[in-house]
Amino acid sequence: MTNSEIPSAITPFIMCGGSGTRLWPVSRASMPKQFQSFFGARSLLQDTAVRVTGPGFAPPVFVASEAHRFLVADQIEALGIPRGPIVLEPVGRNTAAVALVASLMTEKHDPDGLVLLLPSDHLVKDADAFRALVLEAAPAARAGSICLFGIAPNRPETGYGYIEVGDDPVPDQGSPVRKVVRFIEKPGREAAERLLEAGNNVWNSGIFLFSARAMLAEAEERRQDLLAGVRHALDTADRDQDFVRLEAAAFGAVESISVDYAIMEGSQRTAVLPATIDWNDLGAWDAIYGAHVADGAGNVLLGRAVGHDTRNSIIRSDRQVVATVGVENLVVVATDDAVLVADKAQAQGVKQALELLRTKGFAEADTHSEMHRPWGSYRSLISGDRFQVKLITVKPGGRLSLQLHRHRAEHWVVVKGTAQITCGERVFMLYENQSTYIPQGETHRLENPGHIPLEMIEVQSGAYLGEDDIVRVEDVYGRS
Repeated sequence: MTNSEIPSAITPFIMCGGSGTRLWPVSRASMPKQFQSFFGARSLLQDTAVRVTGPGFAPPVFVASEAHRFLVADQIEALGIPRGPIVLEPVGRNTAAVALVASLMTEKHDPDGLVLLLPSDHLVKDADAFRALVLEAAPAARAGSICLFGIAPNRPETGYGYIEVGDDPVPDQGSPVRKVVRFIEKPGREAAERLLEAGNNVWNSGIFLFSARAMLAEAEERRQDLLAGVRHALDTADRDQDFVRLEAAAFGAVESISVDYAIMEGSQRTAVLPATIDWNDLGAWDAIYGAHVADGAGNVLLGRAVGHDTRNSIIRSDRQVVATVGVENLVVVATDDAVLVADKAQAQGVKQALELLRTKGFAEADTHSEMHRPWGSYRSLISGDRFQVKLITVKPGGRLSLQLHRHRAEHWVVVKGTAQITCGERVFMLYENQSTYIPQGETHRLENPGHIPLEMIEVQSGAYLGEDDIVRVEDVYGRS
């Protein structure tokens, strides 16, 4: 076989959007579910990246919002695997726009290259089986089909869309890929039972495999407006190191529509590979419960949680101890600043409770007490009238912006590691159990020149302590 006959690697494009509102309080807008851990130490994003790393796959490309760009970069760096660029969407525009961005980027280096488009927040327990499934669909995708992965249903699920699978194999008689007969919206209970009984319907996983050439040809024929808008946003994108920032005005003008509606429905290229892999989109806490192995009482106990005379419940606590007595069919989730208690059968209603929290003005609806930054993180420990105490962690080599605050002063105490401090014209070192004072209005900077994380207690005092009271003079991360 000549080099020109060797199939090119499949390029995964991992979509890192979404807020996972039904998994509050663990998932919030500041750090949604794809960046959180629900099964072991790795986040869902990290599990997804590992799942598409191996022979036959190019380094994955990530599509994320500006707000989460450093979360993506840091979590993938922690894995130690190769990665492609991080494409930044100025505003979410659904999967059709992302599919076209992926196709245009792939076409530049390989017009016949394959794109694997997949969400970052699904659970697939057998990574080897998933990679094998993708490679099994590759011949059909190289022949011009736009392939979906359909999950064989094991229950009458009303939370997923369905695909009716045809009898005709694609692209030839020996292929397991089949033509799509039709797409079916999320059904009611009775309709879901009929779909399950029919035996020729699968769940729509939202995972796609296609060649750049096929997707662009289909868009040229069916949605030239979408293609033109996305092409302009990509052609005028700002490329900053590993980040590709799509041009805001052009991308914002693109219609927000799914690739299913914009391209797949009615296309003669649409195909599906039915699969029996263990897959879950983890949409709510009842799905998290179902994906774990329950104990003898039917309970899933995670973290610092115990249950006495408790049945068929999921209880998770990340910090404080939670104990339940004499309850059943509950969801109890406790973080350091919020607690959720729900009937497991009403787990989908968490989204409505979250809206109520926003209406009442609770910041905990969208932000965690621990906030991640490109240099590390900070956690609010306690706050009151005119004061706030934070634990600041700076990763090795991390460097905060040179900045000043107009309305507050700060006291810093190093509890672990070594700090390099800039305060006005002075640059000096602080070691464990040493402290310094940053006057209101003084330019200052904190750096970690060491090889271990720097941990520091910061005590803020002043009339206004909001995070927007920062005037950045210089920032190595390009923030204003």
